[in-house]
Amino acid sequence: MAKMLQSFSPESDGWQFMWIILAVFIIGLGISIERIIYIMVKSSKGRAKFLADFGKLISSQQFDQALSLANATNLPVARVMSAIVANRAGGREGMQAACDAVFLTEAPRLTRYISLVSVMASISTLLGLMGTIYGLIYTFDAVANKPASERAKALSDGIAIAMGTTLEGLLSAVPLLVIVGFLNMNSERLIQEMEEKGLKIINSLV
Repeated sequence: MAKMLQSFSPESDGWQFMWIILAVFIIGLGISIERIIYIMVKSSKGRAKFLADFGKLISSQQFDQALSLANATNLPVARVMSAIVANRAGGREGMQAACDAVFLTEAPRLTRYISLVSVMASISTLLGLMGTIYGLIYTFDAVANKPASERAKALSDGIAIAMGTTLEGLLSAVPLLVIVGFLNMNSERLIQEMEEKGLKIINSLV
């Protein structure tokens, strides 16, 4: 991508598309990094150990210790477990209502901003297409209006603009779309786990 940008000097037609696509890619990559840290680190690290320890405490009916463990663990699934145990005196309906309230807060936090990464990928593709169209217009204009001595260079410049912007748009969009798929897969897995574990804990406490 850097080599392509170097081939377009600020005086060249079409360089604007290249830099805009790069800026869009950087924005999408920045959002992606934040989401990967939140989903894969802040919402996942230590999850298996917490669930194992929490399950043992619930099985041995050490509810106060289980509640303390959940409150001390900064994980979405821990906040769901904490709400359920804290409201166990309210029966199934009370625990389910508490679980749903926390779930409605935590689930959107896991999926937040992922759609923006997809939008950045789409914008990159469209900007690449826009650059392609611009390059074709530049090429056809050269054929119609340029002197014969300048026509060959103008044609090559127009084709370079068309192909270069298309390639950069794809180089930006494809990785972002792969990241979107990865983030969606892991956020959905965490959401399903919260639902599943929450229901199991409610059933065990009824």
